[in-house]
Amino acid sequence: MEIFGYVASLLIGIALGLIGGGGSILTVPVLVYLFGVEPVIATAYSLFIVGLTSLVGVFPKYRQGMVNLKTAIVFGGPSIAAVFLTRKFIIPLIPDELFTLGGLVITKAIFLMVLFAVLMLAASYSMIKSGKKKAEVIEAQVFNYPLIFIEGIVVGVLTGLVGAGGGFLIIPALVLLSKLPMKQAVGTSLLIIAAKSLIGFTGDLGQHTIDWKLLFIVSALAIVGIIAGNKLSNHIDGEKLKKGFGWFVLAMGIYILTKELFFPNS
Repeated sequence: MEIFGYVASLLIGIALGLIGGGGSILTVPVLVYLFGVEPVIATAYSLFIVGLTSLVGVFPKYRQGMVNLKTAIVFGGPSIAAVFLTRKFIIPLIPDELFTLGGLVITKAIFLMVLFAVLMLAASYSMIKSGKKKAEVIEAQVFNYPLIFIEGIVVGVLTGLVGAGGGFLIIPALVLLSKLPMKQAVGTSLLIIAAKSLIGFTGDLGQHTIDWKLLFIVSALAIVGIIAGNKLSNHIDGEKLKKGFGWFVLAMGIYILTKELFFPNS
């Protein structure tokens, strides 16, 4: 299973480089089901892996002028604060056993995996839905500060809870609320994801025993993947890939929901 895990780690990076938003959504399932990492710790590991991979991936985007630093600061500020506070204070406050549902004890681990599966279903919908591609119109950048602040907090809390980058939420928000062109939104989202994920991970330090060897191996493979994905993105239509990847994420989300709610001990 570990060999499949290493291959999947490479594919996570490739997906992140090719399609941007939603590319890191499989990190937690890979850690839990292929490497046998406990779900709460897997969400912490995912923050480190996604953060480091996104940080490497943002450099070529920045050189190409596809990263808007002002937007990253305005959106990233509340998001970074929210993810750090969630990891440092909210996650430890969640009890190990929450409630009983029809004889099934809903534990902290099951709750986080079910929440993650719901997020996967939302991500798959955003990737699968097709819209007619409109010609981009360059608009003067206007910040909707109240909505950006609220969106940043929501994305930060979700990232803190489930360890996903949240690119599929960030990219539409940057386009709609900050008037960024799509290509700039993808590049800027990588910077935001890198900052909030890595800073959020520091909220877990001292609370868990970290398997640094596993963390660095998976991160290294994901980084190789995102470098390859960035190069391939010049030759492959990421939009077409995104729809196929969306169906795969949908299937994985349904699998996780079924397993955690009906076969939790299998």
